[in-house]
Amino acid sequence: MAKSKARQDIVKPDAQSIESAARSAAKKGKLPPVHLWNPEFCGDLDMRIARDGTWFYLGTPIGRPELVRLFSTILKKEGGDYFLVTPVEKVGITVDDAPFVAVDFTASGSGEAQVLTFETNVGDVSEAGPENPIRVERDPETGEPSPYVHVRAGLEALIDRKSFYRLVEIGSVQDDWFGLWSGGRFFRIIPAAELP
Repeated sequence: MAKSKARQDIVKPDAQSIESAARSAAKKGKLPPVHLWNPEFCGDLDMRIARDGTWFYLGTPIGRPELVRLFSTILKKEGGDYFLVTPVEKVGITVDDAPFVAVDFTASGSGEAQVLTFETNVGDVSEAGPENPIRVERDPETGEPSPYVHVRAGLEALIDRKSFYRLVEIGSVQDDWFGLWSGGRFFRIIPAAELP
């Protein structure tokens, strides 16, 4: 007798099953094709990514960097929600700000030919440009900037403070805006009139 479809789709969210499926889908040096996977939603998992990039499971930091990297490869954003996705499971997780933190960057070239290449806390590399824009949000009360760079598939990295200070040192003014060149595009940070 065949099982009903509704019965087959019921999966209890579990970090171990997600880890096992992610390991099976992982190919050395390549990201799993999460954009091709669209399983039924299985529920929320008690997993959270803090603003500083720390991953928590059941309220405890995940201390194994290779496990965090593995989970990061199956992360997917739909609308404003984040999910860990495998070919058979889709579980919701909480992301406090951005799922990644850009912890370093390199700059090559200068002026309009400059290219900024960012590295995240989970080992992703993103070259800023038209496909991977840099954006800055400012706190409406304090004016404090929060800079981001697109990494992949709608997922961004919050640029850490030390990297942002280094970026400001190599910025320039264009059309009354202070900003950064990368990949042939100028990314606005702050109106030049507001510079100290």
